Amino acid sequence: MLGAIDAVDWGAVPGHPDWYEPARAARGLRALAGAANLVEAAEAGSLLGGGGIVHGHSAAVFPAAAVATPLLLDIAQHGHPAARDTALGLVDEALSSYPHAEYTRVTTPYGTAVPICCAIADHLRARTALLAGLGKRGRTLLADAAEHWRFEIRECVADGTDTAAFGALAGCFPGGVHAVELHLAGEIAVLDEVALEYPPAEGSLEACLRVMGQRPGELPPGAVLLPAECGERVH
Repeated sequence: MLGAIDAVDWGAVPGHPDWYEPARAARGLRALAGAANLVEAAEAGSLLGGGGIVHGHSAAVFPAAAVATPLLLDIAQHGHPAARDTALGLVDEALSSYPHAEYTRVTTPYGTAVPICCAIADHLRARTALLAGLGKRGRTLLADAAEHWRFEIRECVADGTDTAAFGALAGCFPGGVHAVELHLAGEIAVLDEVALEYPPAEGSLEACLRVMGQRPGELPPGAVLLPAECGERVH
């Protein structure tokens, strides 16, 4: 775990220069991984929450939080119970806080400018079994992550003036019509009217979205849709 923490160049992770302190991220994660009691866990949490991955007093989250989330989940799985509680609390705070302007997005395997909250949510979904086994707090994190859904287009079919987009839905697309971000090849476009046509069956990610006023050719396979409101979160 320490090797994974040290492998990150925290100074190279962007963040608001007046608030983000890379040294706090590295020191806080190392300290939390090695915490053996409540006091040590609290001290580590103070480093991470006071400029390491979030700034608790101003309720701001930094891009470093997206990098740190899988490490915090490792600590939650293998660390002391006090470290686990601190790690989960930090992830919860990071998911709900807003980033500073110009530091709102991170690079992920499916996009180069993904909102921090959506990137954190994907890390949480990747550890569903772990979080589901951690009781109410873990299940609440999963429920919160579901609001930051992601849809990967696999095939599109024209339906009148609209397009039926078939693909994989991670998380829960809310009822009604919503604006979404379309991510493709490093570019972002906003689609104003998208609705859930068919939800996934239990145990499946396969779903269908109705994209209003768009042609299938404008929605190529491999494009990713994300909530537009997540892209508008600015501290």
